[in-house]
Amino acid sequence: MVSNMLLTDNEVISYVLQGKKSMFELVVRKYNPYLYKIGRSYNYNHDDTEDLMQDTYIDAFKHLAQFEQRSDFKTWIIRIMLNNCYRKNKKSSYKNEIMKDINENSKPLFHNYDHDTGSMVHNAELKIILEDVLKQLPEDYRMVFALREITGLSVAETADSLHISQANVKVRLNRAKIMLRELIEKSYKPTELFEYNDAFCNPMTDKVMKIIENL
Repeated sequence: MVSNMLLTDNEVISYVLQGKKSMFELVVRKYNPYLYKIGRSYNYNHDDTEDLMQDTYIDAFKHLAQFEQRSDFKTWIIRIMLNNCYRKNKKSSYKNEIMKDINENSKPLFHNYDHDTGSMVHNAELKIILEDVLKQLPEDYRMVFALREITGLSVAETADSLHISQANVKVRLNRAKIMLRELIEKSYKPTELFEYNDAFCNPMTDKVMKIIENL
């Protein structure tokens, strides 16, 4: 029997649609880190972000039959998270517009991924500074930067997630880098920002699965 760890997203979804709800747990565990980084990058606190993550998983489960497997599931569920973040933003009288255009092939802000930056990555003080700096970026630039540099999406995935052109992704990412360049250490790994601690993963997954089992 094939290990659950080797199943593709589409294979997991097929099992879920066949009635094996418990398989959806694989989706939750896999995308917890992605969705958490998106919510935090949207300037929501930890608790609000977890609420948005839960809503996103429930929305995805309820509309799973509508997912067209021609597209990428990661992009699909990230788009749901972005829409939920936007709606919450709107209800809270924040900015009333979500990014509308993006693009590709831009160079990462951080080039020294192979260097020994362990001590910097684990420097809580630096991480707090970086997170505070990111919050100061305009939303359009902050979310493109977050999806590309922090969450690790490709230019195409970022454009698709935000419903904008790949060209706009490039432009906004470059402008975000200019704003951040003087404040961020080039040897720091952006993927370490807004980490979803393992201590939160199990409770979140259990909570979502209990709701899904009763749907």
